[in-house]
Amino acid sequence: MAATAPYLLQLPVRSPELRVLIDGGYAIFRSRLEFPFSRKNHAPPLRVVNARKVRVECVAKSTELEALVKDGGDGEDEDDDEVREDDDKVVSHGDSVHVVPQEFSNGSASSQKNVSTSGGDSLSLGIREPVYEVVEVKTCGTVAKRKINRRHLLKSSGLRPRDIRSVDPSLWLTNSMPALLVREHAILLNLGSLRAIVMQERVLIFNYNRKGGQAFIDSLLPRLNPTSTNGGPSMPFVLEVVEAALHSRIQRLEHRLWDLEPRVEALLEVLPNRLTADILEELRISKQKLVELGSRAGALKQMLLDILEDTHEIRHICIIGRNCVLKKENDEIECSVPLEKEIAEEEEEEIEMLLENYLQRCESCHGQAERLLDSAKEMEDSISVNLSSRRLEVSRFELILQVGTFCVAVGALVAGIFGMNLRSYLEEHVFAFWLTTLGIIVGAVLAFYLMYWYLRTRKIL
Repeated sequence: MAATAPYLLQLPVRSPELRVLIDGGYAIFRSRLEFPFSRKNHAPPLRVVNARKVRVECVAKSTELEALVKDGGDGEDEDDDEVREDDDKVVSHGDSVHVVPQEFSNGSASSQKNVSTSGGDSLSLGIREPVYEVVEVKTCGTVAKRKINRRHLLKSSGLRPRDIRSVDPSLWLTNSMPALLVREHAILLNLGSLRAIVMQERVLIFNYNRKGGQAFIDSLLPRLNPTSTNGGPSMPFVLEVVEAALHSRIQRLEHRLWDLEPRVEALLEVLPNRLTADILEELRISKQKLVELGSRAGALKQMLLDILEDTHEIRHICIIGRNCVLKKENDEIECSVPLEKEIAEEEEEEIEMLLENYLQRCESCHGQAERLLDSAKEMEDSISVNLSSRRLEVSRFELILQVGTFCVAVGALVAGIFGMNLRSYLEEHVFAFWLTTLGIIVGAVLAFYLMYWYLRTRKIL
């Protein structure tokens, strides 16, 4: 047998080489059996994950076959993530092994690695990073609109993700309280509709289309104009921005107060003598605006008080942009250059005076709003007392009418008795009608005065 067939491969029964040949032939035979059924049913080609169809070409040298079997055996023991491609064919040509991806009916090649890559891309595309549209104002006074994403904003300002929450325009309902947060390289401003991030050489304004943001820009740009400041700003850029923000905010509160004050005073003069629905509605609206104005001014005043009481925050503002640090023991300023330390100490005094000034203005605005609100509340109490007195008079008059109606009803009862068609022999007398009528009237009046006297003695009327 060996002499007649020199290229016949002889393998032991329990050898691994024979097992590989049997598995490969079975896989090819099974694929040929399944192909007609899938074509008949018009089913799409199925992907078999982590499966490999192996076609082994037998060669004369047993060493090459052993190397091929060894390669296949090692591949079976590897994990799923080490499999190169799905439905690949391993073809042995002499001394080399080639991996050929299987082509489907539509002419496209697929692999497990490509599937995993496309899945990762789809996941990455599903995450949308927020992009903010801001107005950037630099130290030279140039204004530019730009769009910046959250990651770039954090990287350029040196802030943390939780710091952005205080100035995020999408969180205006939860962050309505005014705040001035000082960080290492930036200051975050949240003053109502004004939300901005102040850095050493620029400021980013978020709600620039709203009234607060527009008023802040109108207040900041003249301060950065060299012609209006005689050659340059008198204070550092950070302090100029903070002062402009406080000035625009408090000025808006004062303008609201100046608009409300004459209206409230005019209402106080007219009331309570002239009670109409229009005047009462205007008083209600004015009171609501005063409550809102007082709450905003009070919150801003509390914020300024907290900053003035915290010397660490004030000194931290002074060292922004300088090569200085604060000691942890006593919060003293340490600078590499002695001149910078002197400048920082001078700026600390300027910041305190600046905050004191705006605190007094805010207290004045808050006090005036509270005074007008108290006057409006007193007027409402007076109106309620006046209306109560009027309701009492109406109730007394209604009670008197009810008493008179009762007395007249008694007289009507007597008249109804005489109106029956029964003989009483009084109809035969000439003066019986007049005497009966006079008795009914006298009895009704007497009953009315008796009941009225009883009600007055019991202090019901």
